[in-house]
Amino acid sequence: MVLTPGPNMIYLVSRSIAQGRRAGLTSLAGVALGFLVYLFAVSAGIATVFALVPEIYLAIKLAGAGYLLWLAWKAVRPGGRSAFTARELAPDGPRKLFLMGFLTCLLNPKVAILYISLLPQFVDPARGHVGVQGLLLGLTQIAVGVAGNAFFIVTAGSVAGFFNRHPLWQRLHRYAMGAALTGFAVRIATERTDAAVALP
Repeated sequence: MVLTPGPNMIYLVSRSIAQGRRAGLTSLAGVALGFLVYLFAVSAGIATVFALVPEIYLAIKLAGAGYLLWLAWKAVRPGGRSAFTARELAPDGPRKLFLMGFLTCLLNPKVAILYISLLPQFVDPARGHVGVQGLLLGLTQIAVGVAGNAFFIVTAGSVAGFFNRHPLWQRLHRYAMGAALTGFAVRIATERTDAAVALP
């Protein structure tokens, strides 16, 4: 999930290339807070709503899949750009960087689907309190996600330089990103709607 390109990665990498690693890491702190908001919302029982009213879950799931397909099209369309393509961005202050990272995470359908429908499937009532299990799974995901995105931030400049010198690799990366997003979108759209499981 962390390696799958999405809004978080695109924003963090773009900001790091344009404004430096410190700006990328500040934005990543906002992303981490967004992860925590989702985790505690699901732990508080928001997934129960989707289990009781599956139409809402279906609508959100299809909207998320559609959004990922749109990102895939942006990657592969003529004139599309890789997430690691250097671009000009106006410099932002630390407060705005943090807030933009937070909002990017909150509005990221991949993160919403991860917490609402994917993580609960790994909870086993036979192994103890399901709320504690969900919390531990979520914290583990946050640790992996923050570490993975930090790696992308630190290496963004070098990767962008490589792609600028090798347009063929940049094109291949765009197509690989488009294929990954498309596959993820199709899987989300076709998974069973009753996959949402409450985390009491």
